Amino acid sequence: MLELVVGVLKTGASVVTISDGLTSISAGMTSRLPLLFMRGCELSAYMYVWDRYRLLELPWDSAWTWWFTFLGVDFCFYWVHRSAHEVAILWAAHQVHHSSEYYNLTTALRQSLTQQFTSWIFYLPLALVVPPSIFAVHIQLNLLYQFWIHTELIRDLGPLEWVFNTPKHHRVHHGRNLYCIDKNYGGILIIWDRLFGTFALETDKVVYGLVFPIKTFEILHVQLHYYSYLWRKSNAYKKLVNKLSTFMNGPSWKPGKPRLGDHVNNPKVTGEEVPHDPSWSLPLQVYVVIHFLLVLLTYHDLFENKMMLSQLTILGMAGYVLLTLTALGYIMDQRYGGLRDVHADGGCPGDATLRRHGDAAEVQLREAPAAFARCAHRGETTCSLFEWD
Repeated sequence: MLELVVGVLKTGASVVTISDGLTSISAGMTSRLPLLFMRGCELSAYMYVWDRYRLLELPWDSAWTWWFTFLGVDFCFYWVHRSAHEVAILWAAHQVHHSSEYYNLTTALRQSLTQQFTSWIFYLPLALVVPPSIFAVHIQLNLLYQFWIHTELIRDLGPLEWVFNTPKHHRVHHGRNLYCIDKNYGGILIIWDRLFGTFALETDKVVYGLVFPIKTFEILHVQLHYYSYLWRKSNAYKKLVNKLSTFMNGPSWKPGKPRLGDHVNNPKVTGEEVPHDPSWSLPLQVYVVIHFLLVLLTYHDLFENKMMLSQLTILGMAGYVLLTLTALGYIMDQRYGGLRDVHADGGCPGDATLRRHGDAAEVQLREAPAAFARCAHRGETTCSLFEWD
């Protein structure tokens, strides 16, 4: 709320749109749904290693232990974050956080449903020496710190920029400008990026979002679309090594390219890009906001009372939350039927499919020429491409 007020005072306009803001919050809500059915992976795996394999026990009441854990957690986060950008199957989870074309505090809440199932691996070395209670404090501190740096309203913090990750540095990380890609991975500290060569200063205007924007507010598509893209991409290769490399190498990797791929095919960023923000009526906006607040209330009650509810009740309420958020995404996309007609001068429903791959940006139209030929053969003057989102 404070960011909204300050944003209006400084820029004369809201820094958050209803559609994008609600999608970011919806992603955060979705990311926590697995916790209704299981314990958090990070702490559970950490305690398992601590109980069975610890080498020594650092004293919990020593300041050195707390400082060591602070640095250790932030160091591990750097590698969690960097790996999530450099390994395609991990990027499939992390791309959710980068999918907004806006940069505000709601963007911090745009979290992945699946990233929690792999990030815990990187923290396990600390379990050999650091007590779980101290680790739990620092993993939460690291996460909370990163909330406030998702803003455009704080421009420069002077000497603090040399040591800490700040809004200025993290804006670069969220940019799709060529100089921004795969830079500034730090959590609390920016020193790791300076040490390992992944630091970049903010220079040109930062354009936010994925290299190839997904242009949708439908929450399941936002969360999962990249997995289906990777599967289709791997199926295009005949050699097993190329199939596996599709998942383990960089997101833009292809045979003949370096492990991390390159950015040769990236669209040129001009600074004139306009974020995806389709116009929709005020009554529809009010309808969506009211229903979102209702599902948010249900979501809160669900987590408050999960210990008193049966598994079947929890499953039903979680399903209601997920289906409602999905439906609201369709409304914000104005895709009430689930698919849209894209007329291409030349319908033949189902003859061709235009698939949008978001960050992969591979628009597959292989069936289109044949579809148009069939339409022409039947004497029809129009042919529809149906787009599934």
